[in-house]
Amino acid sequence: MRLTRAAVLARAKAPALEAVRRLNCWGSHLTDISICRDLPNIEVITFSVNGISDLEPLNQCQNLSELYLRKNNIASLNELFYLKNLPRLRVLWLSENPCCGSDRHRYRMTVLRNLPSLQKLDNQAVTEEELSQALVDGEEITAPPARRRVENGCSESAGSSAAESMTETASELLEESLEETNKIREELGMKPVPRDKFSSFSPRETDCNRKKRNNVLNAILLLTKELDTEGLEMVQQTVGRRLQALRKKELQEE
Repeated sequence: MRLTRAAVLARAKAPALEAVRRLNCWGSHLTDISICRDLPNIEVITFSVNGISDLEPLNQCQNLSELYLRKNNIASLNELFYLKNLPRLRVLWLSENPCCGSDRHRYRMTVLRNLPSLQKLDNQAVTEEELSQALVDGEEITAPPARRRVENGCSESAGSSAAESMTETASELLEESLEETNKIREELGMKPVPRDKFSSFSPRETDCNRKKRNNVLNAILLLTKELDTEGLEMVQQTVGRRLQALRKKELQEE
């Protein structure tokens, strides 16, 4: 799920992205935080318990002082490359990510070698002795992780597309798309999409469109939780008008 401008402003209760200083998106099913490139004045970010794997967007957050990323999907410590040039970063919580591995000492030493300005790592104060030891036991990170390939708006790891195409058939992709889409439509009180509406898409096109559509629907569901009665009524009226227009179009096509 992509973190949107509207969601950021709603969470931070700010009038513009430049005014956002603190942002809490704990447990929001996030995977895409590219909006962080547009948060130049952000100071504290809480992204714990999500599905984030790419920290590149945080490279632009020069005022960031506290970053909470516990329990995400960060696979490589090379992602620290994007945090090395953040001059004010003092607090980082990165535990319970795949990149931590089984060697806790090596993990901590590597983080501190690359981010020596940290005062607290994983809710534990950093000592001068640790910083000195990190120069010996830690691994210096000099390059970012392997870049991901982007095609038709779908981001994926290099080679993953080919692997998936070998293991998933067209019918499996269509079934997954139909099931996930209708599940979200049900939550919104919308009618399920007929199976024949999906038949004209290729497997790759269907998978890509499904991700985009579900990101939009998930964002809508997230934002409705922030609205009061008046706001929800406005959304209901807008959705009602949109449904009427779509139904009229479907009748004309039939």
